[in-house]
Amino acid sequence: MESDESQRPTNQPQQNQALPLTLTKKPLLLYSSILVLFLAISFGFTKTNYYKAQRLKYSFSSHPIFLQTLLGYLHPNPKPRQTHTPNPISHSPSCVLWMAPFLSGGGYSSESWSYILALHEHMKTPLFKLAIEHHGDQESLEFWEGLPQHVKNLAFELYRTKCRMNETIVVCHSEPGAWNPPLFETLPCPPGAYRNFKSVIGRTMFETDRVNVDHVKRCNQMDYVWVPTEFHVSTFIESGVDPSKVVKIIQPVDVKFFDALKYKPLDLSSIGKLVLGSSSTTQNLNSKKEFIFLSIFKWEYRKGWDVLLKSYFKEFSGVDGVALYLLSNPYHSDRDFGNKIVEFVENSDIEKPVDGWAPVYVIDTHIAQIDLPRLYKAANAFVLPSRGEGWGRPLVEAMAMSLPVIATNWSGPTEYLTEENSYPLPADRMSEVTEGPFRGHLWAEPSVDKLRVLLRHVMNNVEEAKVKGRQAREDMIRRFSPEIVAEIVTDHIRKMLQKMS
Repeated sequence: MESDESQRPTNQPQQNQALPLTLTKKPLLLYSSILVLFLAISFGFTKTNYYKAQRLKYSFSSHPIFLQTLLGYLHPNPKPRQTHTPNPISHSPSCVLWMAPFLSGGGYSSESWSYILALHEHMKTPLFKLAIEHHGDQESLEFWEGLPQHVKNLAFELYRTKCRMNETIVVCHSEPGAWNPPLFETLPCPPGAYRNFKSVIGRTMFETDRVNVDHVKRCNQMDYVWVPTEFHVSTFIESGVDPSKVVKIIQPVDVKFFDALKYKPLDLSSIGKLVLGSSSTTQNLNSKKEFIFLSIFKWEYRKGWDVLLKSYFKEFSGVDGVALYLLSNPYHSDRDFGNKIVEFVENSDIEKPVDGWAPVYVIDTHIAQIDLPRLYKAANAFVLPSRGEGWGRPLVEAMAMSLPVIATNWSGPTEYLTEENSYPLPADRMSEVTEGPFRGHLWAEPSVDKLRVLLRHVMNNVEEAKVKGRQAREDMIRRFSPEIVAEIVTDHIRKMLQKMS
């Protein structure tokens, strides 16, 4: 078996070179050229700008490098990335290069932005410069367009910050398969030999009871592995990751952005597509407003959408005055969620109530980041009976919005769910993952019957639920606000720099 070192890229840059670096010369996918042209048209740029963008056909790999295109070429009055660009965080030569799927819109994307914003706004001591590079999942133009303008401005600024290799700590914020050498086409992280940097940190998590052997090996080649919860500290160490490398770094949630007092509710009727049930029946038979349950997830088995639908349809009917809204995105599937729900119900043991189905709506359009708080504001409760979560960002966002939350009491959410601030959902048992790369691992099987009880209880005990929601927001502010997490991150980096000096 080859050693880790022999598996790394052979054409490594020298230590005194600046980042980012051109490691290989593979043509971009056609997708990149089309995207560049679309962006050039959207931003009203000349053909000259477009032809400049074509030079990006030679870069790290054949993965589309949208961030470099967007931030380096299509920004109005673009400036070259200079070796010593001033950064408001620090004039220190030390640099932290944070490589993450900043433009994907997925879980790692939102998590990475939460750290960058926290560090940028709340670092008390200017320890280091901060730079970013896109790495990992594919980019989403929709996600970029939906970011608040101040976040876009920060992206431009931090992308232009340049670091020297021997002065840089690299954070590889992604699943371990994306780390150097990557198992799929993406910018390698770190972008060179591990030994050429001050230190290399892997930031990752798993949703099952263990870490697979290949990923344990990749974790052990890092200097440190940051994980978000005590659950992960235990599972990573028990799986074979060196205990001295594993550090718990909790996630921040932007409690100022996710603040219910700042927003009016989003009009759900304008975006939700009725799949089953009848909204008119509920409105005619109930003078009071519908009680809205909201769930946000990727359409995958792990998220427990089947458990949610079984519990909801078995517990409620068309006269109960409830509605369930599902905001979902495809995960190795198409977007036809409505037919998937109908097919699931038809093939299950769920009997149609005499009073008809309780209404279920699907939101399958993109909700911009700036509109997410308004979506939470439109709901009365949030529910996610997933089988395993690395962290559960929609859960903490809902909690920051003072929503009562029902969630499976296993894996990542155990870091913040309590009986006082939420409705923890027990698992009936542990079940085996039957397909995919984590086949044979275990995760929780949330209880359908107990979820039914909790759904009914929250609807019937609105004032109690509101009290839990207020406590949830207080806990998010006290434990996971950006200023608190920024201090945790900078304290760890400070100790690293002291150790290396």
